[in-house]
Amino acid sequence: MDKIRVVIVDDHPIFRQGVVDSFSLEPDIDVVAQADSGEKGLELIRAQHPDVAVLDINLPGMNGQQVTRQIMAEKLPVRVILLTAYADVGQKIQGLLQGANAFCTKDIQPELLARAVRVVVNGKYWIDRQEYEPDEIRRLLERQTSGEAFEPADINKISEPLSAREMEILTYITKGMSNKEIAANLDISHQTVKNHVTSILHKLGVNDRTQATLAAFKYGWVRFDD
Repeated sequence: MDKIRVVIVDDHPIFRQGVVDSFSLEPDIDVVAQADSGEKGLELIRAQHPDVAVLDINLPGMNGQQVTRQIMAEKLPVRVILLTAYADVGQKIQGLLQGANAFCTKDIQPELLARAVRVVVNGKYWIDRQEYEPDEIRRLLERQTSGEAFEPADINKISEPLSAREMEILTYITKGMSNKEIAANLDISHQTVKNHVTSILHKLGVNDRTQATLAAFKYGWVRFDD
């Protein structure tokens, strides 16, 4: 029986090595590569063609959500497990909408993370400690995007995934840049930036740029050291 080929992407060496070591104890899982940034991880996924990519959300450069989006855009045949230190319903929905197959907090037990790998390889989904059929996830997301909550009331914090451009602009917002400065950096019009900012605030369910910045750090999409 072929082993499940896995790529690990996390910028914390100790945590990453811990995941590698725990998977080494699983007879059906083989870690074929590891990386410490989103860009490097995406390159490895393209080159190694793993079955599963285990991605930290809070990565330097491209975050885990952005890597997931790019994987979906390129139609790379890999299942994505997102890891985060912060458990939030809205963030889970965002990850699923981007195309992730599993969402786990970083305090997950090694045996459960291994189980999540097996679950997603078999075409199912894993959220925290529970397995879901594809039809269940599809119905949950349909209810989410229609505005009908299916978990706690705060599930509607994020109504739609941010586009690649919106994520880029959000990063500039967290740096304290004005719309004019962002427009100059991206070589687009001031009005286009303004439209994107309005969309970002709407999707995040916040009222201003300060709240959007807090959400970006809270969800691990932007790092303080970036």
